[in-house]
Amino acid sequence: MASQRGESLDTVKTRRKGIDKSHYLYIAVIAAVILGAVVGLMFPEVGKSLKPLGDGFIKLIKMMIAPIIFCTIVLGIGSIAKAATVGKVGGLALGYFVLMSTFALAIGLVVGNMIHPGEGLKLAPYDPSKKAEVDSTVAFLLGIIPGDIPVLPTLFAALLVGFALQKMGPQGAPVLKAIGHGQALVFRILIMIMWLAPVGAFGAIAAVVGATGFQAIVSMFTLMAAFYITCALFIVIILGGLLKIVTGVNIFKLMKYLGREYLLIFSTSSSEAALPRLIAKMEHLGVSKPVVGVTVPTGYSFNLDGTAIYLTMASLFVANAMGTPLDLGAQVSLLVFMIIASKGAAGVTGAGLATLAAGLQAHKPELLGGVGMIVGIDRFMSEARALTNFTGNAVATVLIGTWVKEIERGQVDQVLSGKLPFDEQTMIAGHGHTEHAAPETEAPRVPAAV
Repeated sequence: MASQRGESLDTVKTRRKGIDKSHYLYIAVIAAVILGAVVGLMFPEVGKSLKPLGDGFIKLIKMMIAPIIFCTIVLGIGSIAKAATVGKVGGLALGYFVLMSTFALAIGLVVGNMIHPGEGLKLAPYDPSKKAEVDSTVAFLLGIIPGDIPVLPTLFAALLVGFALQKMGPQGAPVLKAIGHGQALVFRILIMIMWLAPVGAFGAIAAVVGATGFQAIVSMFTLMAAFYITCALFIVIILGGLLKIVTGVNIFKLMKYLGREYLLIFSTSSSEAALPRLIAKMEHLGVSKPVVGVTVPTGYSFNLDGTAIYLTMASLFVANAMGTPLDLGAQVSLLVFMIIASKGAAGVTGAGLATLAAGLQAHKPELLGGVGMIVGIDRFMSEARALTNFTGNAVATVLIGTWVKEIERGQVDQVLSGKLPFDEQTMIAGHGHTEHAAPETEAPRVPAAV
């Protein structure tokens, strides 16, 4: 896991260069979606025959669900324990994050039930026991990919292991460190798999459009538009309203202050890239270093508002597209599952997709076939997820600083009015790095969701 402290300018530049490589993947996915749609519209039968490409990619994602859930939940429980030890700030931050993430998940369900995305497509349900009529070579290749491990038992085991390691205290530290290394390995494998996303997206989109025609394209655009609008309203109305009521700060002034960070996030599709700058800017805004040192890193693991909205809206989209909409009971249980499992939607390309697949597999395995459609449009929604997550963490830092009376209100007004601009050279010289907070006050952090 990347260090949050002691990052030199060269380190930040190096990391950004690494992130820039994903632009090739982004472009390839966009091209694959367009090509798949064209093939599906012009040559429907050819499009349908490409379905194994999407199925194979989904199987690879399913293969990674259990290890991702296990590692991130165990490490997440360790983060909760560490954050709780820093007293009032950590406890208040965790309570706020859990409440706000749950609220965001619920909003996703409400909007999804209002617009009914994916309705009318009636795709064929996924049946893992049914042998598809495919070429023997294709069947052989698909058979190489390991079967999936049940999600709910994995989640239960991870919770037990996490709490057991808490009880072990210092003796559990080497085990947690080993699981951290295991998580790094799992994410590396997932990143390798995600480079096959263009192939999977091409096959899945071609097959869906070939089977349903132009309606599939309309449904995907409807989901994307609804998601962007929901995120925008969540930021302006929910986060902005809460910020104004509690602190009197205008959300638009705060967003203007964070403008350069928004550009960085939009160009990388990850809020992780802006983490050092958010720490520095929140301190410059007037929030005390201890509050920033606890709230921002913990929020990057547990305050994933954009990802929460995405997970529930995408789940309803898939369920409607498969012609098996979730009833209220299933939606509530899915909500509870996502509250826990969304902590595994870490800042690695594809982790959010794996968490979505985990939720569907745990509730209705036959819905997994619809994940192929999400593969094609997932990258289009990543910017909105990252921007919403980032804004949520910035607002949370100001709110918690106000609640614990660790914020200089006069400085906030001066900074947001432009009278006290942020000095980039100050950050380069070391501001926002090693002196932010003592290591013992920091919560170990899972990378942020995208």
